[in-house]
Amino acid sequence: MDFITTPGYPYPTSGNFLITTSNSNPNIISNNISPPSTHNNPAPLSRYENQKRRDWNTFCQYLRNHRPPLPLSLCNGTHVLEFLRYLDQFGKTKVHNQSCPFFGIPNPPSPCTCPLRQAWGSLDSLIGRLRAAYEEYGGYNKSEMNPFGTRIVRLFLRDVRDFQSKSRGISYEKKRKRANQIKIVVPNKQPSPPVAANN
Repeated sequence: MDFITTPGYPYPTSGNFLITTSNSNPNIISNNISPPSTHNNPAPLSRYENQKRRDWNTFCQYLRNHRPPLPLSLCNGTHVLEFLRYLDQFGKTKVHNQSCPFFGIPNPPSPCTCPLRQAWGSLDSLIGRLRAAYEEYGGYNKSEMNPFGTRIVRLFLRDVRDFQSKSRGISYEKKRKRANQIKIVVPNKQPSPPVAANN
C-alpha cells in the first residue's frame, strides 16, 4: 500500500503532525534512515521488496513531518499506533459502528454514514513489512526493541481484527488443518486362489 507518498495527495493539516507537499521529492530520506543504494546494476526488486521500501519511505516521511519531528531512534510502539490511526483517513473499508443497523451484516442493503477505515488485513501486512524494513534499514540491533513488534502494536492489531470481524460480519479466523486429514488409500486385496486339498 502506498498511502501517502503520491505527490499532490491531500494531506491533513490538523492534529499532532503535519504532512506537507512541496517541490522537493517526498521520497528523499535522510542518510541515517534511508534504504541502502547500490551503484552497480542491481537485480530488479521483487514486488514485496518494492512495497516494503515504499512503506518505509512513507513511515519516515511521517516521522519527519510529525510535530515535533520525531527521530527514528526515539520511535516506539505508541508512535506506530499514531501512524496506523493516521492511515485510517485513507482507508476504503466500511466499518460499521455498534449503533448502526447494519452492524454485523456482511452485505448491507443500503449505504450508511459509518466511516471508512484501513482493513485489518492491510494493516497486518503493512506492520509485517515495516518490521522487516526496520531491521534492514533502521540500524536495528538485538539490544533494542523493534517498535513494530512491540506488544502494544500486536494487541492493537488483534483489537482491530476482532472489531472489524464483528462490525462487518466476516470471520478472520484461519482454518486449521486437521492432523488426520491425510487419507491413506489401501488397494483392494484380491482374494487368494483356492488351495487344492491333498487326497
